[in-house]
Amino acid sequence: MECRVLSIQSHVVRGYVGNKSATFPLQVLGFEVDSINSVQFSNHTGYAHWKGQVLTAEELNVLYEGIKLNQVNRYDYILTGYSRDSSFLETVVDIIQELKKANPSLVYVCDPVMGDHGAMYVPEYLLPVYRDKVVPLADILTPNQFEAELLTGRKITTEEDALEVMDLLHKLGPETVVLTSTDLPSKRGDQFLVALGSQNIVKADGTKTSQKICMDMPKVDAVFVGTGDLFAAMLLAWTHHHPKDLKAACEKTASVMHHVIRRTMTYANEMAGPGKRPSPAQLELRMVQSKADIENPAVVRRTLVLNVFMYQCNN
Repeated sequence: MECRVLSIQSHVVRGYVGNKSATFPLQVLGFEVDSINSVQFSNHTGYAHWKGQVLTAEELNVLYEGIKLNQVNRYDYILTGYSRDSSFLETVVDIIQELKKANPSLVYVCDPVMGDHGAMYVPEYLLPVYRDKVVPLADILTPNQFEAELLTGRKITTEEDALEVMDLLHKLGPETVVLTSTDLPSKRGDQFLVALGSQNIVKADGTKTSQKICMDMPKVDAVFVGTGDLFAAMLLAWTHHHPKDLKAACEKTASVMHHVIRRTMTYANEMAGPGKRPSPAQLELRMVQSKADIENPAVVRRTLVLNVFMYQCNN
């Protein structure tokens, strides 16, 4: 049956962030995607210059009202990303609540885009909106380490801290939490990045199982934009195909990321030339060129290591 996603994220004319990072990969994997652009910019803000417009809460309401009047507002998934206005974000909350009421099996995938590396790049007043209103509605949450710390008020310095923070995020609402990047040291050395995930599952007999995974992924010496948006979209897709197996979903998600980033880095270095750092334009994700890898992501086990921990819980 048709599976339809409502994606509310940023949009750029040139390049791949937000909806541009999410829509094509999801369509390649068979999802119908309806996009609402929270902002429309010429390009991402990592360039020297950028121009564009920001969608207001009122304009968002108008767009959604048009969908609703035509009675085509039934969705299987909602995916949200970048927003920098509290009234806009609260309108998104209202829409999610209405769509979940219409379809109780709807899955909401939330990427709580607030900041990274110890700094917020959205207004601080968005934090309580995310923590108190957005995250409790989410079924799948994909924060980075800094965002997870903001949402829980807990610092992460060890793997045990990370597991406790994910449990705290579960208590806020989401059944699946993936920390997409952390500063934790990898057991494989400083050339690897550590990500962690946790999924709570209620079995047919009513018992609860918690699957927790730790992923070691190779670092790349470049600044990419749009990779978090791609990660959230691919986690949506692969948890759809593996709803009770976070390990399989994360393996395929991470493998897509690996192939896209590797292809992008190869192209960027060729364009920049020997000894020169690639420009933001040269580092735009090679999304279309990665179509085959998005459709069938070969799991690169030599460069991707997943450790899986299973916890059996009582009711």
